[in-house]
Amino acid sequence: MPAARQFVREAVADWALGDRLDDVLLCVSELATNALVHGAPPGRGYLLSLSLLADGAFRVEVHDSGDGRPSVREPYGETGRGLMLVAAVADKWGVGERHPGKIVWCEFVV
Repeated sequence: MPAARQFVREAVADWALGDRLDDVLLCVSELATNALVHGAPPGRGYLLSLSLLADGAFRVEVHDSGDGRPSVREPYGETGRGLMLVAAVADKWGVGERHPGKIVWCEFVV
C-alpha cells in the first residue's frame, strides 16, 4: 500500500491537483485494501490506474480479478466501512465490468 500511495502522491503533484491530495490518498488506500482483501485471489495483485478526464476530473481506478460486486455497507461493525468513506469523500464512484473481475473507480472534480 505505501507504494500505491507514493505513486498517487507523485502523480497528483505532477498534475498540480494538490488540494485534493488527502481525499485521493484516502480513497486509494481504501480501494487498494479492498482489492487485496476481497478481490485478489492468492498469487494475484491489483492494478491502480490514474487519469485526467476530458471534463477536468481526476479518476482513480483499481482493477482486480475477484468475483462479487462491492457496495456501501451499513456503518455498524468493525469492517465494511471503506466504500462508505469513498462515497463520502469522492465526488463520484462506481463499479465497472472487467473479465475476470471488476474495476472500482472514484472521481474528484478539480
